[in-house]
Amino acid sequence: MTGRLSAIVTAAAPSVATATLRVDTQGPGFNEISADARAFIGECGARDGALLVFLRHTSASLVIQENADPDVQTDLMTALENLAPEHAPWVHDAEGPDDMPAHVKAMLNGISLHVPVVGGKLSLGTWQGLYLIEHRRRPHTREVVFQFIGSRG
Repeated sequence: MTGRLSAIVTAAAPSVATATLRVDTQGPGFNEISADARAFIGECGARDGALLVFLRHTSASLVIQENADPDVQTDLMTALENLAPEHAPWVHDAEGPDDMPAHVKAMLNGISLHVPVVGGKLSLGTWQGLYLIEHRRRPHTREVVFQFIGSRG
């Protein structure tokens, strides 16, 4: 064992609300889902707690990133391509040459996020947005699970 776990403290969550968002992607790139997350928070009557965001796929990813200058997204896509290029000597290629690099990119970015919700609003910074990043070349329908845990009212 490498660490020591403190005593576990439990409390009943006042409310849990869950919904699944379907996102149709058009190939590699950023797909902003901030408005969808805000709508979910509003519709479930969230007050204070946390929004959990989970992507049910392994070849796309979720990020919180700048939403003001689109050049940031362009540069980030270039950086990801340089980190996991399609034409590297990958062993796994069952779903095409863009599949394994997509898995690497998803592993680097992750497939889950959490955002504090305070006073019924997402606590994102001024220039932050929630994004699903598609890493595959062809269009896909992706599923994002939103789950709010906290008080409602």
